[in-house]
Amino acid sequence: MHTYSAIIKRSLSFALVLCLSLTVFAQQQPGSLRGQIADEFGGLIVGATVTLIDATGAQKTAQTDNQGVYVFNNLAPGKYAVNATAAGFAVYDNSDVEITAGKRQSLDIKLSVALEKQEVTVASEAPVSTEAENNASSLVIKGTDLDALPDDPDDLAAALQALAGPAAGPNGGQIFIDGFTGGRIPPKESIREIRINQNPFSAEYDRLGFGRIEILTKPGTDKMRGQASFSFTDESFNSRNPYAPTRAPYQARNFGGNLSGPLAKKKASFFLDFERRNSDDNSIINAAFINPTTFTDTRINRTILVPRRHIEFSPRLDYQLNAKNTIVARYTFERNQQNNLGTSELQLDVDPFFGINRTYNSTDTEHAFQATETAIISPTVINETRFRFEHNPRSSGGDISVPVVNVAGAFVGGGSNAGPARNTTNRFELQNYTSFTHGPHSMKAGLRVRSVSISDSTQQNFNGTYIFAGLQPVLSPVDGSVVVPAITSLDQYRFFREGVAGFLPSQLSIAGGNPLATVKQTDYGAFIQDDWRARPNLTLSAGLRYENQTNIHSDLNFAPRLSFAWSPGSTGRQPKTVLRGGFGVFYDRANESLTLQANRFNGTNQRQFIIGAPAPGDNSTDAQQRRAILAQFPRIPDISVLSAFAIPQSVRRVDPNLEAPYTIQSVFSVEHLLPYKITATINYINTRSLHMLRSRNINAPLNGVRPLGDAAGNIFEYESNGRLNQNQIVFSANTRFNPKFTLFSNYTLSWTNSDTDGAFTFPANNYDLSQEYGRASIDVRHRFFFGGSFTLPWWDLRLNPLVIATSGRPFNITTGFDNNGDTQFLDRPAFATATTNPAFLKTTQFGNFDLRPAPGTPLIPRDFGQYPGIFTVNLRINKTFSFGAVRGSQAAANNQQGGGQTANSNGGTGGRGGRGGGGGGRGGAGGGQGGPFGAGGIFNGGGGGPRGGGGGGGGGAAGLFGGGGRNDKRYSLTLSLNFNNLLNHTNPGVIVGNLSSPQFGQTISSGGFFGGGGGRCPDNRCVEAQVRFNF
Repeated sequence: MHTYSAIIKRSLSFALVLCLSLTVFAQQQPGSLRGQIADEFGGLIVGATVTLIDATGAQKTAQTDNQGVYVFNNLAPGKYAVNATAAGFAVYDNSDVEITAGKRQSLDIKLSVALEKQEVTVASEAPVSTEAENNASSLVIKGTDLDALPDDPDDLAAALQALAGPAAGPNGGQIFIDGFTGGRIPPKESIREIRINQNPFSAEYDRLGFGRIEILTKPGTDKMRGQASFSFTDESFNSRNPYAPTRAPYQARNFGGNLSGPLAKKKASFFLDFERRNSDDNSIINAAFINPTTFTDTRINRTILVPRRHIEFSPRLDYQLNAKNTIVARYTFERNQQNNLGTSELQLDVDPFFGINRTYNSTDTEHAFQATETAIISPTVINETRFRFEHNPRSSGGDISVPVVNVAGAFVGGGSNAGPARNTTNRFELQNYTSFTHGPHSMKAGLRVRSVSISDSTQQNFNGTYIFAGLQPVLSPVDGSVVVPAITSLDQYRFFREGVAGFLPSQLSIAGGNPLATVKQTDYGAFIQDDWRARPNLTLSAGLRYENQTNIHSDLNFAPRLSFAWSPGSTGRQPKTVLRGGFGVFYDRANESLTLQANRFNGTNQRQFIIGAPAPGDNSTDAQQRRAILAQFPRIPDISVLSAFAIPQSVRRVDPNLEAPYTIQSVFSVEHLLPYKITATINYINTRSLHMLRSRNINAPLNGVRPLGDAAGNIFEYESNGRLNQNQIVFSANTRFNPKFTLFSNYTLSWTNSDTDGAFTFPANNYDLSQEYGRASIDVRHRFFFGGSFTLPWWDLRLNPLVIATSGRPFNITTGFDNNGDTQFLDRPAFATATTNPAFLKTTQFGNFDLRPAPGTPLIPRDFGQYPGIFTVNLRINKTFSFGAVRGSQAAANNQQGGGQTANSNGGTGGRGGRGGGGGGRGGAGGGQGGPFGAGGIFNGGGGGPRGGGGGGGGGAAGLFGGGGRNDKRYSLTLSLNFNNLLNHTNPGVIVGNLSSPQFGQTISSGGFFGGGGGRCPDNRCVEAQVRFNF
C-alpha cells in the first residue's frame, strides 16, 4: 500500500514537473507570422513591403513573393504592429497583432487603392534586385530630376541620346513614347517618367536595350489640376557664339499648359496639354569666298534669322470600360513652320555672284491617334492591344532657277539645295501582348506590325549641282617636274570665274523627270519571353524574337535572348550585391528611305546624270562632250540634251541579296548597394554588328574599265556587308538619398571600330573594303555625365545640374579628289614617306600626307581626325512659392504615405517595374492582378496585370488617377532660371576634313550643349527664365 502510494506521489510529481517544464519551454518557443497580400479585387500583390514592429520599436521587414506571400519567423511572443505598403495602394496599419509562442499566426492583408498619387516620393531603400527589369545600370528620371533636362523637345532628344551613350550602336538610341516606336518627343511638362537602358535583353524589343529610351506621359487625375508656364530668353541674356561676328538677335517665347481631371467618378479621366513655341533662331555662316569684283579671298561670316513657329495640342482620355477592361486614347496635333532654312556653316543665304536667296521655308504637320486597351482575362493572364496611326504631310520649296555651286570645303552657293517638295507619310503600328504567370514563371508573348506608306514629290537637284573640288598637280611626262601646282577648290573656282583657260568644274550632277516617288513597307515581329525565378536569389530569363520586313529578302531573322541575375548568398533577405549577365541578338530594319531612293532613281522614274571632268590630255569624243557640258556653267543643261549626248545615267538600287543588319551583344555586370543608399554598377558590354549597310558604286572604273560596261553608267547600290565591333566598360552610381537630394551619374570607357557609318557611307575604294575598317564615327573614348536634384538649406532653392563631358569623336580626312572615277570625292591619302613626291606632300597638324599614293599603298585609316572634347555644365535653379488653402485629403494622404516607397509605374518589383506604356515584366505592388482602379487600373494608363505585366499605354502609373503632386497647398508658383553651358566653355563643332579646302583643319561651328552640334539657341551660353503656375 505504502509502495503503491509512493509510486502514485512520485508519478504525480513527475507529471507536474513535466507540465511545468513544457509550459516554460512553450513560453520560450518563438512564433511566426505568415500572410498573403491582395488588392480589393483579389489580385495578388507581388513585392509589397511588410514591416513588423515590436514593443521596443525594433523592426523587421519582408517583401511578398511571387504568390503575394510574406513570412516572419523566430518572433518572440507579444504584441506587434504591422505596416504594409505597395506602390499605388494606401498604407495598411494594424497595431494589435498578437504573436503566440510556438504558433504560426495568419494575417492576410487586403490593400485598398490610394486616392492620391505622390508625384515624387523617395524610397526608404535604394535596393538592388534580381528582377530582369530592375537592372541598376538603367536610369530612371522623374519628378524634380526632370528639371535637369532641357524644355525644348529637340534639345531634350539630344540630351537623352547623350545620356543613353554609345551602346545603342550606330543608329543611336530607340525612343518609345507610351510604348510606341517613333513619334515626337512630347512637351516636357506632360512627361511623367523617362527610363533609359532598362531590361536590355527583353525579347519584347527589337533594337538594342542599351540606349533604349522610354518616355511615359502623365495620366488623368482624380481632381481638377492644371499647370501653365511661360519661358523667355533673348540675346541680351546670352553670350556670343565664338564663330559668329556679333551676338546675333535671338528670342524664344514658349507658352505651355496642361489640365487634367475626372470625367466620371472612378470611371474616366482626361489629360490635356498645349504648347506654343515661337523662336527667332539664327544660323551662322562661316565660309571662305572670293570677291565678285576683285576675285580676291574674302570671308562670309554672318548670322541669318531663322524664325520657327511650333504649336502642339494633345488630349488624352483614360476610361474604365468595366471591371476588367480599360482603354487609354490620345490624339496629337502638331505643326512646325520654319523660314530661312538651308543655311549653315558653309551654306550661303545669298551668293553674291547670283544675287538670289538660297533659303527655303517648310511646313510640317502631324495628326496622330493612339489607343491602348487592357483586358484582365484571368487572375494570372492579362492582354494588351495598342494601335497608333500617324498622318504627316510636309511641304517645302526654294529657288531653283540657278544651279547649286559647291566649292568643296569653302562654300555652297548658287541656287537652293531644296526644290519644291511635298511629302505625305502615313504610318500605323499595331501591338498585342499577353502576360501570364505560372508558379515562379512570369511570361509574356506578343506581336507587333508596323506599316508605312510615303508619297514624296521633290524637284531636288533639278537645277543641277556644279562641284569645284580642287586640282592635283600636273607633272611633266618627261622629268616629273611640277608643271601646274596643286590648286585648292576655291582657287579652281576663282580661276574659272576669271576665265583662265583650262579650268572647268570638277563635276556636274543633275536630276530630271518625274518628281514623284512612292514606297510602302511593312515590318513585323513576334516574341515570347519567360522570366523564371528559379530561386529567391536567382532569376533566369530566356526569350526568342522573330523579325521580318518587306522590300528585302531576309527571312531567317531569329533573335534569341538569354540573361540571368544572381545575388550570392542573399536567400530570404534584401540583396546587397547582384551579378548579371546577358546575351542577345538584335535585328535592325532596312529603312524605307532606301527603297524610296531606289524607286526614284531607277533610271525611268527620275533620271540622274553625273558628268565628271575628263583627265588633262584626254581628247576623246566622250571627253570633248563632257568639257562642252561643264563649260555651260552657270547655265542649267536640259536633261534631253544630256540624253542626246548619250551620257550614261546614274541609278540607285537595293542589292537583291541585302540582308537585315543584326547585332550580337553580351554583357556582364556587378551591382552593389553602398552606404547612403548609393547603388553602384559596373558593366562590361561587348557588341558586334554584322550585315551593316553601306553604299557602293558597283560599276565604278576598275583599272579604267567599268565591269558592267560604260553604257550602264554609275550604279549606286545599298549593300549589307559592313561590320562593327565595340567594347565598353560602364560605371554608374545613383542615389535617392532623401527627398532633397538625388543623383545619377555615369562614366563610359569605349572602343568602337567599323568599316561603315551607315547606308549612305561610300568607301574610298569600291573594290577594296579592307581599308575601311577603323574608328567608327560614334567612337567616343570617354563619356561622363552627372545630374540630379539638390535642395539648398537656404531659401528652399532647388538646383538641377546636368554635366556632360566627352572626349572627341573622330572625323574623316580626305584628299578632296576623285582619282578612281567613282564620282565620290572621298579618296583618302596615305601617310607620307621619304619617297613621296613633294608635289603631292601635304603637311598638317594631323600629320604629313601623300595626296596621290601609288597603287597598293595603304591609305590612312578612316576617321583618322579627331574633334576636341566636349564639356558643358547646364543648371536649372528653381524657387517655388506655395499658397492657398491646404488640400485636406491631399495632406492626409501625404501624411499617411510620406515615408512610403517610390511610386513606380507598372508595378516593378521593388524598383523600376516593367516598361512604360504597356508593359511590365515581373511586377510588384503596382501590378497586382490588374484591379480596375489599382496600378492596373484605368487612371494609371491601363496596365497592371500579374506581376506588373501588360501595363497600359502611358505606363501603369502608381496610384489612382495619378499625377497628384507632393505640395499640400492648393496653388504654387515656380520661378526658374535655366543655364545652358553655364561656364561659357567653347565646344568646337564641325572641322573641315577636306585637304583641298583652304579651311582644312579649321573649326567652323559650335559643338552645341550636348556634343551633337546644333541646338535651338545659337549662342554659346544661353539663359532662359521660366514661370510656372500649378493648381
